[in-house]
Amino acid sequence: MKGQQTTVRILLADDDEDDCMLAREALAESQLSSELCVVKDGEELLDYLYHRGEYANPDIYPRPNLILLDLNMPKKDGREALKEIKNDPKLRQIPVIVLTTSKAEEDISRTYYLGANSFIIKPMNFPSLVKMMQSIGNYWLEIVELPL
Repeated sequence: MKGQQTTVRILLADDDEDDCMLAREALAESQLSSELCVVKDGEELLDYLYHRGEYANPDIYPRPNLILLDLNMPKKDGREALKEIKNDPKLRQIPVIVLTTSKAEEDISRTYYLGANSFIIKPMNFPSLVKMMQSIGNYWLEIVELPL
């Protein structure tokens, strides 16, 4: 990523409107050069990635550089969406960070087995969320090189 592009596209899949609002504010507070798009369930996430329905225009909904994925969502949960993403040769290179309230060992093991790049338990307060977003940004957007 370094030197390749200035704005990083992050796709957040989470059905909790408050969590989405806090994530958006934390990202802004963290001063990362990023663009955040939010989808509310696994089906909408896959529609975005495959440019289906309202997400048909790739110029308006470009491929994300990073996906933040909640596990417990309606319609298609994060586990199912993660499995589809990582089984698709065109999508599997997109890093997926599971961002959830679950602390269950089964969820941690299962999501790594399915191909998650990181598993992070959602912080309980805003300052911790900002710090987490800064850490994600520092690592995924400044240190590692991501495919275009």
